[in-house]
Amino acid sequence: MKHRIVVLGAGYAGAYVAGTLARRLSPADAEITVVNAEPDFVQRLRLHQLAAGQEIEAPPLADVFAGTGIRLRLARVTAVDPDRRIVAVADADGRAELGYDTLVHALGSHGDVDGVPGAAEHAFDVAGRPSALRLRERLDSLGDGGRVVVVGDGLTGIEAATEIAESRPGLSVALIARGELGARLSAGARGHLRRACDRLGITVLEHTGVEAVEATRVLCADGTALAADATAWTAGFAVDPIAAAGGLEVTEKGRIVVDRTMRSVSHPDVYAVGDSAYAIGDNGRPLPMSCASAGYTGMQATAAIVGRLTGRTVPNTRLEYLGNHISLGRQDGILQTVDDEGRAKPKYVGGRKAARIKAGILWTSLWATSHPTFGLPKRRHRLAAAPVATGHKTVAV
Repeated sequence: MKHRIVVLGAGYAGAYVAGTLARRLSPADAEITVVNAEPDFVQRLRLHQLAAGQEIEAPPLADVFAGTGIRLRLARVTAVDPDRRIVAVADADGRAELGYDTLVHALGSHGDVDGVPGAAEHAFDVAGRPSALRLRERLDSLGDGGRVVVVGDGLTGIEAATEIAESRPGLSVALIARGELGARLSAGARGHLRRACDRLGITVLEHTGVEAVEATRVLCADGTALAADATAWTAGFAVDPIAAAGGLEVTEKGRIVVDRTMRSVSHPDVYAVGDSAYAIGDNGRPLPMSCASAGYTGMQATAAIVGRLTGRTVPNTRLEYLGNHISLGRQDGILQTVDDEGRAKPKYVGGRKAARIKAGILWTSLWATSHPTFGLPKRRHRLAAAPVATGHKTVAV
């Protein structure tokens, strides 16, 4: 019987892991199934552009995985039972269960709208394609003078506010920052960000908390009520509770606790990558939720799975966080590197050069995802022996 590998999620991390495993493991010994709710690849790094009204590519996953031998199952994951090695899914035809020998959890994260009253009902997040499209539809319905409030000044909030302001100059855009605007950036980069907001006419409210979101306004902790025809919520991200409900060891926020090889510390047949994983980087700090982290955790998980299944040494690949690439509309941006402690280095790159670098990163990420086996070794390794499930462990016979 073939070793069954199931990958949950086909975002940046999941698509990379599935494609790499398909190229490196012999199809005579292993079968790979990817489960994803949407039929297309979602460029999450560009969803703020989609929300602002721009068109972005969304390659069909059937085309992405064509010729790789990967089985694509379009379905929503409803539960994971790591003790039975079962994944429950639901699609238009009903509910089903998929068995696995190795599971890769790459379901990512979504906008955290549960902590503030009214946010789930009245705000739009840009962490998923459906919600980004709903925000786009709302913006389309607003005429000149429409008021947009973006809550949260993390990277997503900054990119959403600047993109909307540039793409829709007739709208009034306000950005709410809990602390100082761009607090994690260097002094020079913070100044660049402020100038960009001024140029685009964005009103910035710093050191402001949000108490509640209503249909037509945002209520701030200081008693201020901001009129809002559309509220974009970018104040943090959350992961699906599926892993916690299944009994995997997770953090308080639901991220799967993994070892240095991205293997679950509670269930060794389960690996987690991307935003789903709580992984410690080479600097001793948890890797942040980011596309860069998705790439590094995906490489490490793939190397570990191949090594263990084929009887080879499991290498430690790099687990780094080097900095942030922030777009400020289509013609401006900030490239901010960080040190080993995660603190911004004094120097930064801004303006058109940073925008071009960010555009190059986005293009490369899309191309690499659309060609998941390009450049990988052509030799497909045979498994060391047929794996047999025993409790939480896998033994060879």
